[in-house]
Amino acid sequence: MDSKQQQYFDKLTSIQENLTKETVEYWKVYSDFSTWQFWFILIMLVGPLILLFFTIDRKMIFRIGFFGFSVHILFAYIESFGIRYGFWGYPYQVLPFLPSFSLDASVIPIVSMLVYQWTINHNKSFFLYSVITAIIFGFGFKPLLVSINLFQKDDWVNYFLIFLLYLILFQLAYLMTKLFLVLHKKGENNQ
Repeated sequence: MDSKQQQYFDKLTSIQENLTKETVEYWKVYSDFSTWQFWFILIMLVGPLILLFFTIDRKMIFRIGFFGFSVHILFAYIESFGIRYGFWGYPYQVLPFLPSFSLDASVIPIVSMLVYQWTINHNKSFFLYSVITAIIFGFGFKPLLVSINLFQKDDWVNYFLIFLLYLILFQLAYLMTKLFLVLHKKGENNQ
């Protein structure tokens, strides 16, 4: 790395450090333990985890868990992209350095895991029920979060786009899970 590149990289690192410090300061002033929003978001994080503990089909826990982890990772990437580019944001957080943690790590993956589990156990179309889930999240849940100021979006980011993102990411997670199941079965057959 030449000196010009190093200076530019150091500048970016410094900006990132300052942004992190400002984000933590914002959290302390507007989003800490003293706000109802903090506790609401904490419940959105912990509540679904408790529900999952009692409802997950333990015979298929790795399959369902892999699907949920895939949903989590895909949504974390999309959320990170949208937040970084300023398309949307979360004014209140449980942790200042993970702005959409409750949604990405709990609500969205766990609801989708339970839908996935239900479609497997009842031999139903995952696609159909993922469309219904995406409609509920895109046209119900996100507008609710906007109405109580837990989610803010640019004007051009409409609820149909949010619905499409949910649907696409649910399908990608489903396809990733299917692929790994096929690879797992091939591996078992080769032993």
